[in-house]
Amino acid sequence: MRTAIAALVLALVMVPLAPAGSTAQQLQALARLEARQSGITGRSSGDVDIRLKLTQAVPYRVFTLAGPARLVLDFREVNFAVEGLDRLNRTDRVTAIRTGLFRPGWSRMVLELASPMKVHSAAMRADPNDGDAEINIRLTPVAQDDFAASTGPGGDDDVWALPRPPDMPPAKTRPMGDRQVIVALDPGHGGIDPGAQYGGHDEADLMLTLARELKERLVLTGRYQVVLTRDEDVFLSLEGRVTAARAAGADVFLSLHADALATGRASGATIYTLSDTASDAAAEVLAANHDRADLLAGVDLSQQDDLVASILMDMARVETMPRAEKLADGLVDGIAAAVGQIRSRPRLSAGFSVLKAADIPSVLIEFGFMSNASDLSNLATQSWRAQVIGGIVAALDQWSLDDAAEARLLRQ
Repeated sequence: MRTAIAALVLALVMVPLAPAGSTAQQLQALARLEARQSGITGRSSGDVDIRLKLTQAVPYRVFTLAGPARLVLDFREVNFAVEGLDRLNRTDRVTAIRTGLFRPGWSRMVLELASPMKVHSAAMRADPNDGDAEINIRLTPVAQDDFAASTGPGGDDDVWALPRPPDMPPAKTRPMGDRQVIVALDPGHGGIDPGAQYGGHDEADLMLTLARELKERLVLTGRYQVVLTRDEDVFLSLEGRVTAARAAGADVFLSLHADALATGRASGATIYTLSDTASDAAAEVLAANHDRADLLAGVDLSQQDDLVASILMDMARVETMPRAEKLADGLVDGIAAAVGQIRSRPRLSAGFSVLKAADIPSVLIEFGFMSNASDLSNLATQSWRAQVIGGIVAALDQWSLDDAAEARLLRQ
């Protein structure tokens, strides 16, 4: 059944759904969800019916994922920012709905399921007169073992593959002062995952703004090349962020975030490096929350490294980790000197997946706590961001000089 459904969906993608020449059938255009004519309802049999009315037919796919049980629907650009979306769900068999940009040009809807269910049928029908389209999906309860065996996108992955980054540049030695340092800036969250939200601000938006401003300052020095893992409000998986940095040949990776606390009070910046053992319970929870964003967006993080790959990565980290530690120490000093406000314990470590590039010194910066009014005001103020950016640039300058000197010694 899963194979048949995949074939059906892919056939709908590849075959025109309305007469050729119809303006509404330009599949690259943006469609809109008609929430008032859509709905998610339950049946007495335990089945769930999903009806989505779109303003035009678009390529789509549907599949399930486990841990937690989710139904994932990907579309070629559907605008979900419509009135009435919160009233779409009319059954307790769907516990939550998330929508947003999954990657440039593609939208995603994720339904969290109260119990395992399989896709019994999926079909799109287009109106040949006005180009409107309707997607009808039926979910059927299934045993846990059967559910686990049927999860994943299936079908022809090449049809749905992300645009591939350029091939990784040839292997190179560490900078020794003879070329620009390549910095990857990773504004956390984005798209379907806004991150922390306080006072009308989203962490994803604040970090993107800060990343753009930091990039400009670094580039203007003439000493750095800078790449942003994302330069718009789109979702990017943790693995995708590291892949983007590696594809750019990055010498250093900075992941940018702003923390938040449900209870308690804390303020100031914190610098994290990778560790299998978290510095404290709060750091461990924070790392788990960052990684869970991928699960909520429909990305499966259950894959484990094989033994050989793990050994090779551990060997690479013998050199990389001390360099990351020195960078983190320098960032603490630079930010403290620039803004004068940093946590009493500013250097922590935890198992952040986004820091696991074995070949790139990687650091995660939490610029403050959005749950703290002063920190939130700072993050939203351009003058404060300019100060903290100055501290980061100074820290990178010093680290780059020291790292180049160390590289020259190693080459002797």
